[in-house]
Amino acid sequence: MRIALVIPLLLLGACNVSKDGNAVTIQYDQNKAENTAADIGNTAQNIAGDIGNDVQKTGDKIDNKVVVNKSTDSDGNTTTTTTVTTENQAAK
Repeated sequence: MRIALVIPLLLLGACNVSKDGNAVTIQYDQNKAENTAADIGNTAQNIAGDIGNDVQKTGDKIDNKVVVNKSTDSDGNTTTTTTVTTENQAAK
């Protein structure tokens, strides 16, 4: 769906408009459209790569520890306690 919003912008960016008196000439430049599409694709790829790198770095920094403690009282009731701690690996 989002690509449908981008296509008119690509077409508009690929047009050369000139005015001579009362006449207006609009020319579609296919090379310009292809270059613009390639630039948009490269930018999107770079942004996606940056996001992936940030997620990887954040994942490397965080290490979750889960500790489960079970205890039974004198009546035979079992209590389970779960503790989750997060350690920042970058600080070590």
